[in-house]
Amino acid sequence: MKNDNINNRKQEKTDSSAYIERNRETIDEGRTLSVLFSGVGGQGIILASTVLARAATVQGYDVKVSEVHGMAQRGGSVVGSVRFGRKVYSPIIDKADIIMALEKLESIRYLDLLKPDGFLFINDYELVPVSVYTGDREYPPDIIEKVREVTSSFSLVKASKEAAGLGDARAGNVVLMGSLSRFLPIKLKNWEKALEELLPETVLELNLNAFARGREIIK
Repeated sequence: MKNDNINNRKQEKTDSSAYIERNRETIDEGRTLSVLFSGVGGQGIILASTVLARAATVQGYDVKVSEVHGMAQRGGSVVGSVRFGRKVYSPIIDKADIIMALEKLESIRYLDLLKPDGFLFINDYELVPVSVYTGDREYPPDIIEKVREVTSSFSLVKASKEAAGLGDARAGNVVLMGSLSRFLPIKLKNWEKALEELLPETVLELNLNAFARGREIIK
């Protein structure tokens, strides 16, 4: 069954105020929010999951973080997750409320883990696997069409491009985190505090700007 967003719209659109209210109610009712991060090694999934975990902790939530799995040192597929709420008993995700894919192909690799009313963020960025270069496989040209077959609740964000415009494409993960922050019941000051605590001074301003840009993209 196709997964439509909470307002049953047929096209991929965002309504961050509706999602953040629903996610706030989820926690108020004693349930847990689950966020899955997918990407490839070197894209900063560890930082992204750590920032969310820290921001949620500062907000006062109980937090459980799964280990990042995959070939992080080889540019292979990598996945990690964060769960938070009033009380969280396990880091294991059955289904995710939100999936944040840092690379387009990775957006469909774990799509079956998205809840029926969940939301998917996709970085509009392609990192061609070695298997494609060697001719063993072809990079799928119809990734977004495949996503649409499953859900209309997604946003394609030019996170890496926006980060490059700010001075460093590697901050694409933080741009996407800014977009993600629009959907979660965590105050802006707590996101900023997490970034300040986790990042060295030399790159802090760049990443704060990247985070702010990500928030501007998603309304």
